[in-house]
Amino acid sequence: MSTAPSISVLLPVWNAEPYLEECLHSLTVQSWTDFEVIAVDDGSDDGSSERLTDWEARDARFRVVRQPHQGLVASLNAGLEHCRAELVARMDADDVIDSRRLELQATLLRQDPSLDLVACLVRHFPDESVGQGYRIYEEWLNSLVEHDEILRERFVESPMPHPAVMARRQVLVEADGYRETGGPEDYDLWLRLAGAGKRFSKVPEHLYFWREHPGRLTRTDSRYAVERFLACKAHHLARGPLAGREQVIVWGAGQTGRRLSKHLKREGVALQAFVDIDPAKIGRTLRGLPIHSPAELPRLTSTGEDFVVLAAVSSRGARKLIRDRLGELGYREAVDFWCVA
Repeated sequence: MSTAPSISVLLPVWNAEPYLEECLHSLTVQSWTDFEVIAVDDGSDDGSSERLTDWEARDARFRVVRQPHQGLVASLNAGLEHCRAELVARMDADDVIDSRRLELQATLLRQDPSLDLVACLVRHFPDESVGQGYRIYEEWLNSLVEHDEILRERFVESPMPHPAVMARRQVLVEADGYRETGGPEDYDLWLRLAGAGKRFSKVPEHLYFWREHPGRLTRTDSRYAVERFLACKAHHLARGPLAGREQVIVWGAGQTGRRLSKHLKREGVALQAFVDIDPAKIGRTLRGLPIHSPAELPRLTSTGEDFVVLAAVSSRGARKLIRDRLGELGYREAVDFWCVA
């Protein structure tokens, strides 16, 4: 067997023919040339398989793994088994990358052995197809670069753009790869790795370009529905920051707080109360628990018991306002409170 390359690009492919040529071409012009592409053809029936065969024949760095259609998680795990390099770079078959992506991410991982996963800044395209929601998410995602920032915000949304990540292969293997949970496989992996003490970072440059189109899995696959994200979030909160806490207070009696609290209760989390600024809600109950005003927080948390406040309001700008208010009360983020929306 030939010497293993320094980077393996893990590329699941399922019916991506309209975009595949541009995706693969962006790999061939990389400034870092010592890599292999493990393309997992997940039972494509649209011509993707033939295109992959052509690329495999003309570029020895491309290797195709074929399987009947089994879905993304099975494709990722199958591909990971074939990756020979110490570093594994994810990519999606409908996206493109900057010519320096592999070089800059690999250099950062090599220069800082404490890092386990490295992503980069991302940009959605084409502009005319990108909705406001994706632009807001992109802005938030790109604002998180250093490990502490990523860790602090990990329960807000997925803080790492999955296809833009390069990770040490051993880290992924030790985590048993991707899990089929019915929810977002990438978010579940980030939260598991964060809980295991792994370190994250990003190259602060736009090196990955996410193609927006109606067929994106984030639009069509139920595993990426809001409810599945909330269930994943609640699962990891219960086993992480909320484990052993005697008082859990949810700030937000609106839709997000209601939905998250449902999943927290399913995970066995004993909630004490809700907090909200809406006068129409204060004094009422939600899920059998009282709704208080923020002014009541010092009293609610003054019993000496171990407490944590979850800021669960998704309105734009609310996170900063709640974070500032809790900071003024002397509460420590990631200790006494977490932003979860």
